[in-house]
Amino acid sequence: MAVPNYTYLKLKMPGPRGVITIGTSFQRAYECEVECCGHASAVIAFGELATLREKVVEEAPDAKKSTRSFESAEGSREVLLDPSGSEGKKARVRTALSSK
Repeated sequence: MAVPNYTYLKLKMPGPRGVITIGTSFQRAYECEVECCGHASAVIAFGELATLREKVVEEAPDAKKSTRSFESAEGSREVLLDPSGSEGKKARVRTALSSK
């Protein structure tokens, strides 16, 4: 049964020996308002994050269902990465440059 008065920044409520009045300053009221806005922004951002996570899970490709196979580009050849080494690691490079 509290009655807030925003004009005078007072809160009045009945007590055992009469009316209890609680007051504050404009600076403290402003600080509380800024803090409240920060909490509200965090709650909204959390909700948006949950929505984005659901969309990402739905749209994520499944690696096990890959139907495409890798095809090398035309005009390419394999080159040993380390000709003096015995590992035999190779890389595929193009043999011709594009006009761009």
